[in-house]
Amino acid sequence: MNDLPTPSADADSLRERVQAIVRETAMLTHGASDAGLTSRRRRHVEELAVTAFKLLGDGLDVGQIKLLELSVKEMRRAYRLFNRYRGIRKVSIFGSARTPETHPDYHAAREFGELMAAESWMAITGAGDGIMKAGHEGPTRESSFGLSIRLPFETNANEVIAGDEKLLSFRYFFTRKLMFVSHSDAVAVFPGGFGTMDEIFEVLTLIQTGKSPIVPIILVEGADANGTPLGYWKRWEFGVVENLLSQGWIGPEDPGLYEFASSPADAVRRIQRFYHRYHSSRYVDDHLVIRLKRALTEQHVRVLNEEFRGIIQSGNIHQTGPHEGETEHPDLPRLRFHFAKRAFGSLRRMIDRINSFSDDDPQAAM
Repeated sequence: MNDLPTPSADADSLRERVQAIVRETAMLTHGASDAGLTSRRRRHVEELAVTAFKLLGDGLDVGQIKLLELSVKEMRRAYRLFNRYRGIRKVSIFGSARTPETHPDYHAAREFGELMAAESWMAITGAGDGIMKAGHEGPTRESSFGLSIRLPFETNANEVIAGDEKLLSFRYFFTRKLMFVSHSDAVAVFPGGFGTMDEIFEVLTLIQTGKSPIVPIILVEGADANGTPLGYWKRWEFGVVENLLSQGWIGPEDPGLYEFASSPADAVRRIQRFYHRYHSSRYVDDHLVIRLKRALTEQHVRVLNEEFRGIIQSGNIHQTGPHEGETEHPDLPRLRFHFAKRAFGSLRRMIDRINSFSDDDPQAAM
């Protein structure tokens, strides 16, 4: 009996065999130097493989295992596609599949997509009809991604994106929404039904809880003959958001996570303004690092420390260079501070403040 392997010994043996397989596969794929697969990437692949093998002893039924299998396949296929377009800004366009082509919202979505394409952005939509089709017509097929969902009562893809290599078909809503959120530098939402509400609240929740980087969320709609917005989003805010605020279910800073646009051109301006000086952000240990397109003055940094003291856990905001070992955008200046990881609406206001500073006169925007 003493010669029988223990559970921990079995686990170690499994891990060693998986590591050997991953190393061998890496060499076949990237050559003997294994230069194309860093140790960190390889370690995560090993963990993924070990987890897959452990499913055999977890008592899962076939349906549960199949869901995991197909989800990983969907995500792998989507990541492979999107990774070919790294470095190109992308905007997700949400809205109803039922919007008629004669509706002002349809015209607005088409114009918005066209204007964003003129700024060298690509559009991601759901690939169906209505707002999704309009979101493809504006930027055209070349600058569009289509993320379709398999439903029994809707067409798989509109005629603009059908057959394009940038059209992806998803079985699961959660993998599809992950791709929308993880690859979007901005989100434009046009009026819609339950699906549109699901998408906007998904994005708002992920940003509100810090699970997704802050991006501009712009609420857009068509206008009447006088150029006045039709009023969908104001009614939405009154019926939904103000109700949540009055009950205390969201914080007073949370409505700052989205903004209204008076026209497609205004929506484009708001997105451009968000990236006027702000570039991107990431966490390094307990600190938030904000990458900037252009450095701030010492006076600008002092203003930020005074105005946003409430979201600084400890210390102050400092302007720095890249963190040791940081390889992305090493030429960009950074702001670094110990973020309290709460009130992300206030963090959005801080980004707006950063973008408001004048390049010429540090006092001009104060």
